[in-house]
Amino acid sequence: MKLLLGAIFGLFMLMLPNITLPASQGAEWNQNIATTSEQNVVLQKSVISMHIPSDSKLPFGCVWGTVQNAAPGYPVVIQIYQNGKPVYFAQANVKSDGSYEQYFRVQSIDGTTVTHVFEGDYTVDIYKTVNAPATGTTST
Repeated sequence: MKLLLGAIFGLFMLMLPNITLPASQGAEWNQNIATTSEQNVVLQKSVISMHIPSDSKLPFGCVWGTVQNAAPGYPVVIQIYQNGKPVYFAQANVKSDGSYEQYFRVQSIDGTTVTHVFEGDYTVDIYKTVNAPATGTTST
């Protein structure tokens, strides 16, 4: 019986990234914020909308994505705001395939008491650091 429960829990944990809250809408990455000539990297910003329903079935949410041409050693910075006020900041490491993900608590469950940590509409600012394009080159 313990083995069966362990197997079910393990399967749930493996499926977890696929069943998290669908929180984000499309993102645009073409906003270059800053360029540093020393390290030849560019900081880019994306702003997306996120809605957390009050009847959420899962106690957590996730912000995830992919960084094209990621600068090594720089994390993705995730900032979540509600009505212009900061509510959650995090850094997510970029994996070797360029992907990142950051899980966060949406609700806390203590016995029969459910506390909604996130509920409603939010703005998510995502900052990524990419390698600057080479200057003086042309593409055909």
